[in-house]
Amino acid sequence: MEYQITVIPGDGIGPEIVREARKVLDKVGELYGHKFHYKEILMGGASIDVHGVPLTDESLNTAKESDSVLLGAVGGNVGNSRWYDVAPNLRPEAGLLAIRKGLGLFANIRPACLYKELAAACPLKEEIIGSGFDMVIMRELTGGLYFGERYTKEIDGVETAVDTLTYNEKEIRRIAVKGFEIAMKRRKHVISVDKANVLDSSRLWRKVVEDVAKDYPEVTLTHMLVDNCAMQLVMNPGQFDVILTENMFGDILSDEASMITGSIGMLPSASLNEGKFGLYEPSHGSAPDIAGKDIANPIATILSAAMMLRYSFDLDREADAVEKAVERVLSDGIRTADIMSEGCKKAGTAEMGDCICRELEKSQEEIDDEK
Repeated sequence: MEYQITVIPGDGIGPEIVREARKVLDKVGELYGHKFHYKEILMGGASIDVHGVPLTDESLNTAKESDSVLLGAVGGNVGNSRWYDVAPNLRPEAGLLAIRKGLGLFANIRPACLYKELAAACPLKEEIIGSGFDMVIMRELTGGLYFGERYTKEIDGVETAVDTLTYNEKEIRRIAVKGFEIAMKRRKHVISVDKANVLDSSRLWRKVVEDVAKDYPEVTLTHMLVDNCAMQLVMNPGQFDVILTENMFGDILSDEASMITGSIGMLPSASLNEGKFGLYEPSHGSAPDIAGKDIANPIATILSAAMMLRYSFDLDREADAVEKAVERVLSDGIRTADIMSEGCKKAGTAEMGDCICRELEKSQEEIDDEK
């Protein structure tokens, strides 16, 4: 099979980690008989430097014409006046919001799994970690506070800023359906997170989620307030299977969940539309302070590519192979600086990609030997 992938290296460490993900995808193609075609576009600060805007219409159209999008990271230090002393709609992160909206990517999937090899890197106590945890955060991505009307103006002599939080029934229903569908493939437990004791939007959220739940009688639905959820993530993370929540809550909770896995450099994500099309990116940022030093962890981006294989291309076998290759590399004690521990071997960005490719080859050789 042949697939067209739009690649956005982005800013900071983005080009380095995307290079390793492409390396792994090419190895998958070689071993399993697929061909991946790539077309690079600019977004974020890289696009601002060339075009003066974080995302051009031409770049967006290129992404629309592909089968999926692989993204590194966008943005830089907020103190970088070249990118940030401008209107919000011209800053690097505005490109990310624009491509999500332009591609109709309303469902963000962020797995948070604690690898047993990295248990020592988890900041939580051993008695809290227990046997580990494996959750998915389903975040609504194109509604809510980030996309509502906003303005800053003087009202009665006082400078006032307003951000509007809006959700309608259709927006809530479609993300809820995605959440329950994923729960059916996992442990069949959805925890819907809101702030229904205060917000009208959360009360509508809860009402619609309960209605959707009627179509999934095998799935247990639990409601949890967002402040309690933030607390429970560090008190008892093993209780979570699928966390279903709105845009801003999901943004915050997914970052919290990422850090209790030991490193944000380990966590992939997928943003999907109503079909098979998706944008795949690591959960971490552009880390400009370590860009170009060959020390960034590419695993989150490589695992994001594995999610692309699974969700956009229906290549479950190939996705499994990539995920198992990552596990085997970690079992061999190979670590990038962010997950390094005593007795392990430190690897740079490129070396980590090479190691994962070698494990893919070994796995294929073992399969061939068994035939």
